[in-house]
Amino acid sequence: MKYIGAHVSTAGGVFNAPVNAKQIGATAFALFTKNQRQWQSKPLTPEDVKQFREQMELCGYEPFQVLPHDSYLINLGNPDPEKRKRSLASFIHEMQRVQVLGLDRLNFHPGAHMKIVDPSESIRYVAEGLNQALAETDGVSAVIETTAGQGSALGRTFEEIAAIIDLVQQKERIGVCIDTCHIFAAGYDIRNEETYGATMEQFGSIVGFDKLMGAHLNDAKSEFSSRVDRHHSLGKGNIGLDTFSLLMKDPRFDTVPLILETIDSDIWGDEIALLKDMAK
Repeated sequence: MKYIGAHVSTAGGVFNAPVNAKQIGATAFALFTKNQRQWQSKPLTPEDVKQFREQMELCGYEPFQVLPHDSYLINLGNPDPEKRKRSLASFIHEMQRVQVLGLDRLNFHPGAHMKIVDPSESIRYVAEGLNQALAETDGVSAVIETTAGQGSALGRTFEEIAAIIDLVQQKERIGVCIDTCHIFAAGYDIRNEETYGATMEQFGSIVGFDKLMGAHLNDAKSEFSSRVDRHHSLGKGNIGLDTFSLLMKDPRFDTVPLILETIDSDIWGDEIALLKDMAK
């Protein structure tokens, strides 16, 4: 079965996310557990947690159907020791928030080397941070998102993702989220059955589908292999609908949250219905 949803709002409280997802016909959803563009956040109160768990149950969601996303400010690969320390503290805090909410995974961008150090050194920083974060939390997996490689972002290639995983001690608590827009912009062609198959074969052999814990389903305003991260609505960008039909029929994407981050939230319900139809 495919679990399909979108990155929904938590306006008014984190407990509103399951309700917002249910209203658009989602069988999965993503959320920020705090303001994604600020370092500081209000702590989750016992009432927040209680209401969130109640709404999860009322709306029929299990933890594996939810893919929380961390703050955009966090860079575990930052070459600056003080900035990296701040990022790690924030990341651990977000892992703890996810744990308190009763969820089991946190999606994150692996970071950037800022064109200051070699990517391999920045990858080592990311892994060191993950080792500490996993040691200080329990029951939550860290899910590395594939990136377009914009600027000095790590995670553009499956090999970079695999290199991070290789350095993590608790490998059973590391997952990967494939973002269709990002891998397309990074140079992995997925526009037809042949190229889609070849790309997924590469992912399977280099990273492994046993590590797949989610996917972001986005068309792309950006050009193929441009290393530019620009999402678009399904079928309106340079990837096209065929890719999403292939993915919806791919059993390797069963049982993980498949999340829209497309640009028009007003049509998320329609896009979810379209994807569900493709999965039949």
